[in-house]
Amino acid sequence: MGFPQNAYLVALVAAFIATCVSLPFWAGACRRWELMDHPGGRKSHGNPIPLAGGLALITGLIIPILGAALVVLGNQALWGDGIAKIHHGLERRGAELIALLLGALGMTLLGLTDDRRPIAALPKFAGQCIIAALVATAGIRITLFVDNQVFSHVVTILWIVGVTNAFNFSDNMNGLCAGLGAIAAGSLAAIAIGNGQYLVASFSLLITGALLGFLPYNYPHARAFLGDSGSHLTGFLLAVLAILPDFHSPTHPLRWAVLLPLLILFVPLLDITWVVIHRLRNGQPFYQGDQNHLSHRLVGYGLQPLSAVALLWVVALATALTAILALHGT
Repeated sequence: MGFPQNAYLVALVAAFIATCVSLPFWAGACRRWELMDHPGGRKSHGNPIPLAGGLALITGLIIPILGAALVVLGNQALWGDGIAKIHHGLERRGAELIALLLGALGMTLLGLTDDRRPIAALPKFAGQCIIAALVATAGIRITLFVDNQVFSHVVTILWIVGVTNAFNFSDNMNGLCAGLGAIAAGSLAAIAIGNGQYLVASFSLLITGALLGFLPYNYPHARAFLGDSGSHLTGFLLAVLAILPDFHSPTHPLRWAVLLPLLILFVPLLDITWVVIHRLRNGQPFYQGDQNHLSHRLVGYGLQPLSAVALLWVVALATALTAILALHGT
């Protein structure tokens, strides 16, 4: 027996349920802790909204992982060859997955701290870099075919920090960040399944399910926000997951395929590039918030916010499907 394919569905559904069920609890806790997004300034909501998304997402990841560990350890005889494949995957990717989980916790805590009391841009950037550096040191690295450890570490840190902030920037309308994240995670899961990377695929589906479990509370009408904790967590996870699949290998050499994550993450990367260039050209600090994101531009052209978000989802889905077809069609 090979890897049990129904485990993928279990991962997706378990993360969805865990996030969806835990969110009301975390929303109540956020109200007690005064961890709320209050109206005012550029914000369009009229009532305080709990910043519970990050806590719900991390719950949606941890509970299924713990549940899966208990099921596998308690029923090893039922899994047959599946256990051997899991052991092989853990031997090959175990340290990387532990680093991913620790980095996810680190980014969530950094975001929670910022949600509680805003952190200045430089300390927050430093925190992001430290977490990214720890992940790179654990072995999750981009090489771009350059055999140089320093180059690999620097590029990996820049990628993780860049994608993390791209999703943080995209959290500017109901459902946008979570929807883009779910599309990207699902696409990376499809690629990992096609490559036989069971652990990467399963973890990608956990993230997909968790983000889908959060969406009903955030779109079309927000009863909870991701907050910096949720957007940091989403961006970090997707940055790391985009490194893990084997886009290129000696048995299937496709050097150009290492660029496919740029298509999978096209919308958030385009948005952060557009916004940073616009701010710098206008003499603003690149980290200072404004309403010049792609979503705001679409609203300025006459779309309703919900329609603008849906259109960006469609664009993200189209570019992600293009990446999947380009890889599996070769």
